[in-house]
Amino acid sequence: MKKLNIGIIGAGRIGNVHAESITYHIPEAHIVMVSDVDENKARALAQRLSIPQWSADYRDIINHPEIDAVLVCSPTNTHADISIEAAQAKKHIFCEKPVDLTVKKILAAKAAVEANGVQIQIGFNRRFDHNHEKVRDIAASGALGKVEIVKITSRDPAPPPPEYAAASGGLFMDMMIHDFDMAGFLAGSAVKDVYAQGAVLVDPAIGAAGDIDTAIVTLTFENGALGVIDNSRRAAYGYDQRVEVFGEKGMAANENDCDTTVRVATAQGVTTDKPQYFFLERYMGSFIKEMKAFVAAVRDGTPTPVTVDDALTPVLLALAAQKSMAEGRRVSVQEIREEHHV
Repeated sequence: MKKLNIGIIGAGRIGNVHAESITYHIPEAHIVMVSDVDENKARALAQRLSIPQWSADYRDIINHPEIDAVLVCSPTNTHADISIEAAQAKKHIFCEKPVDLTVKKILAAKAAVEANGVQIQIGFNRRFDHNHEKVRDIAASGALGKVEIVKITSRDPAPPPPEYAAASGGLFMDMMIHDFDMAGFLAGSAVKDVYAQGAVLVDPAIGAAGDIDTAIVTLTFENGALGVIDNSRRAAYGYDQRVEVFGEKGMAANENDCDTTVRVATAQGVTTDKPQYFFLERYMGSFIKEMKAFVAAVRDGTPTPVTVDDALTPVLLALAAQKSMAEGRRVSVQEIREEHHV
């Protein structure tokens, strides 16, 4: 079977991550071209990883006759439009999350993919993390019995610039979107309703930009389980990423990844390394694993593990959280579905 020829649209941080994953870890795929509106970025990535072609125009990738699949790693507000163009050109698609901040464009992308018979996978990489996946597998095996509580903690080591907060869609749509995806993944059930509270406790400039930097969301699942997600844009000790599933027969939880597992015990106390600081360190393995899954699905003609429908659900939950915080009440997912004609 021939290698899957790939074009990467967007040579920023995540474009570089995927390019390295393919180059160093996925021999079944080959990167033909990379594009970026800043051609210098595209050229630098291409030359660093010996990618034969680069361009400032993403359409050079979409129209390239030798390219089988496109990785959409451009800014969020371009994801849906580029994915639609790629589908119309009969290219398979890996699209970074979220597909879009609006339900309408997500559904348009889904329709384009289905109409043109191509495959698409969305980049919710945390499903592929070794720690989170293990907790989910234990819960799904029935070892914990009926799931009753899901807890998700996600805290960044430092807040983003205020201008990023202003353009990102807000904490619920940008940061907690991963946790909304993980909630159903861990519980094995869809979320029924959402109650959200948020505050500006870290950086007043984020509040001035119209966003929050701290939030707690409680969830009710269709299977009756309860969930809680807590987010903060600042954890002084590093990148804090933990999940827990509690059931009638027991509990499964994970801890943060650290640079080493060394524990030092002295008369002064017991110490370990702090959690890894940067999300690329913490989740590098998951980026490699999700890309391997995409390449295998396209080459084998099997379903991708994270579909557009999977990607729509966290956006609906984020919209429910935004409405809940604004109106001070619990909001059902069905209410949001009806509002957006889903």
